[in-house]
Amino acid sequence: MKNHGERAARAVDVVIIGGGAAGLSGALILARSLRSVVVIDAGQPRNAPAAGVHGLLAREGTAPGELLAAGRDEVRGYGGEILTGEVSGARRDDDRFAVTLADGTQLHARRLLVATGLVDVLPDVAGLAPQWGHDVVHCPYCHGYEVRGRAIGILATGAPSVHHALLFRQLSDNLVYFTHRSELTEEQQEQFAALGIDVVTGEVAAAEAVDGDLTGLRMADGRVVPREVIAVATRMEARAGFLSELGLRAVEHPSGMGHHLPADQFGRSPVPGVWLAGNVTDLTAQVGAAAAAGATAGQHLNADLVAEDTRTAVERHRHVSAGAS
Repeated sequence: MKNHGERAARAVDVVIIGGGAAGLSGALILARSLRSVVVIDAGQPRNAPAAGVHGLLAREGTAPGELLAAGRDEVRGYGGEILTGEVSGARRDDDRFAVTLADGTQLHARRLLVATGLVDVLPDVAGLAPQWGHDVVHCPYCHGYEVRGRAIGILATGAPSVHHALLFRQLSDNLVYFTHRSELTEEQQEQFAALGIDVVTGEVAAAEAVDGDLTGLRMADGRVVPREVIAVATRMEARAGFLSELGLRAVEHPSGMGHHLPADQFGRSPVPGVWLAGNVTDLTAQVGAAAAAGATAGQHLNADLVAEDTRTAVERHRHVSAGAS
């Protein structure tokens, strides 16, 4: 068995940072193209608290851990490697990239694919975090069907929360909108009235639960509004701090929902040789979209390497031909 030192000494074609759907999908494409690939997986998937992955054709309801385990096996089956660890830094090293892990391990690569995902930042309301992924949800397409028809509360966190409420209204007619620290416009109030969405004004102090099940939201004035489910638009922050030395820093997403790393439609970042896929660049991508983005990035990344290999071969051919003449 190879130890970390042996891995660190070897340069590979591509290091993929992030072992979720996007990273593994990119790794699968690259490994099947006979590229040497190492996936660095910190083991912190965004959807870990969820019971199942939804909206993924042919794998509907699969447990997140089961889906990732199958993906890792597929990547390994084509010669890709999975390395458990957390990246602490990445920098340019001549014509390659040097990637350093928290334990000191170093890897060198011709290209990087960053698929580290994001962190959901919940509002500072006591009791929300323990219910996250169960009775506190964020995505009507990821969790909406499972909470259909229940008593749902929308905890406002900003402008996107109004749209959130309209989406969840499709799933339940028992909806209460908590303004918390925000206000509604007259137009929004009219929309809610027309749709039968009740509005509770005032600051929310805590989420209440009994035997692990959410029972309602307690307001700052002490009253408790019964609810079975709370939907909240989290602030989404790309996991990207380790890329600062390469000049890649997360910026505000145009939607106002959080910070992301911009990329083009193929996953190219503004830094040559660095590609992006999944939630680190597309904050709202579900598992299927993240996997598709990883595959797309892998395809175009491989084409970029092919172009470089071809240029190198032509230069070598010219040198040989010149020497023979």
